[in-house]
Amino acid sequence: MHWQRKPTLNAFTSTVATSADGAQAFPIPDNVFAETVTEVRHYTDRLFRFRTTRPASFRFRSGEFVMIGLPNAERPVFRAYSVASPAWDDELEFFSIKVPGGPLTEYLQKVKVGDTILMRKKPTGTLVIDALLPGKRLYLLSTGTGVAPFASLIRDPEVYEKFDEVILVQTCREVAELDYARELYDEVANHEFLGELAAGKLRLYDSATREPHPRQGRVTDLIDSGKLFSDLGVPPFDPATDRAMICGSMAMIKDTKDRLEHFGLVEGANNAPNTFVVERAFVG
Repeated sequence: MHWQRKPTLNAFTSTVATSADGAQAFPIPDNVFAETVTEVRHYTDRLFRFRTTRPASFRFRSGEFVMIGLPNAERPVFRAYSVASPAWDDELEFFSIKVPGGPLTEYLQKVKVGDTILMRKKPTGTLVIDALLPGKRLYLLSTGTGVAPFASLIRDPEVYEKFDEVILVQTCREVAELDYARELYDEVANHEFLGELAAGKLRLYDSATREPHPRQGRVTDLIDSGKLFSDLGVPPFDPATDRAMICGSMAMIKDTKDRLEHFGLVEGANNAPNTFVVERAFVG
């Protein structure tokens, strides 16, 4: 099939990393991948994405996260990042916030093409299709960079094979912060193969909280008012047909989880699939 990943020969063969801006290079720790940045794009002063080479041996399920870091210290800082690219992609993609003074993102936001990114070898996470019971409609509920695992999932053919509707919901402070998800939606819609699979299934519903936008407010407010459902032309959450994934801040996860449980949905996990799942891994 077209989306099966081709083997690549990008194994790291040196013991010293390529570092940005002429900074000191440190030896690569044992048991990590050292990958090369291939693309960087800054969306706002708070958000950016970057792509890297992918180890030929690295396998993951769309929606999982990995621990990444930089070779800028004897003991590098690692943080959890969802892999935003789908499992079939020859490269890896990440979507990140810029945290002033953050032990990792303070430096990660400065990476350039050709720099080295460290990545631990084991992916994990609960935002995977396997953790949900079969259903009709899949809601992907996110704020900010919480859209990253869903960037992977909406580019995975299996999602469209298992659900009749896939609704990507994202809330950000500023309108420009919604651009990444909009680009993803357009990419899928216009993709040679994914476009056909997603046609009539994938929908994007975004909102802003601090700037004028056709849809204003937090996702929880849009659920409470019923506007989310009326705008989409769908009934409220129904555990018989609806499945959901949540990714965002701790407060957003708690509040959205409360709403889903109010409608009768039950949190699941890899070893106990149910009607919704959440992810609690964050960057800093």
